[in-house]
Amino acid sequence: MRTFEPLPKGELNTEGFTVKSTMKIQVVVGPPAAGAFRERPAKPTDFRKFYKHGDFPITLEHDSKGNRIAWKVEIEKLDYHHYLALFFDGLCETVHPYDFFACQDIHDMLEHGGNKVLPVVLQLIKLIKNVLNTRIRQVICTTLKVLQHLVVSAEMVGEALVPYYRQILPILNIFKNMNRNSGDGIDYSQQKRENIGDLIQETLEVFEHYGGEDAFINIRYMVPTYESCLLI
Repeated sequence: MRTFEPLPKGELNTEGFTVKSTMKIQVVVGPPAAGAFRERPAKPTDFRKFYKHGDFPITLEHDSKGNRIAWKVEIEKLDYHHYLALFFDGLCETVHPYDFFACQDIHDMLEHGGNKVLPVVLQLIKLIKNVLNTRIRQVICTTLKVLQHLVVSAEMVGEALVPYYRQILPILNIFKNMNRNSGDGIDYSQQKRENIGDLIQETLEVFEHYGGEDAFINIRYMVPTYESCLLI
């Protein structure tokens, strides 16, 4: 029977593939975690600062269906370059009521924006990238729903996003296969549309559908496992 000599007392840790790793008193340790899924909370947002100062023309009302936003002005008359960008900045928030206001304000503005949305797209790219880079799953899910609404909110918005897939899609590629039909609680999250893997798939399909003829090849470049939803 083969026996193994115990390691000497006082062994030292070292990285693999080094000269020290061949010595008996050294214990080879694995590489550090890459941290691809590690959350990276954002710094305090401009959105929160403006909200605390009462600079938004909105108020929170309560009714039998829960909380809702009441606008003090007509949404169509808002400066979309100013307000929509601030609300996208607020998508980083995870604390109530900031998260609720930021998300709902965006959906309201996209619903009524029409031709005011497209000129603001370029201004939103960096904000979208920063929000996704927080790697906070709750934030990513909320942002994916917003992105889907953004793409369908006005003509040409989907095509306008294509040149910026390199800023938007890397995080989606990292989380694409997470929680997709892989364990307990999935049915519940799917019902609430909070399954991050499914939401990413939905978002990529919306991007392809509304992004024009160059959308698929650009999505595939950043998310190699994506299969076209338009192929027959």
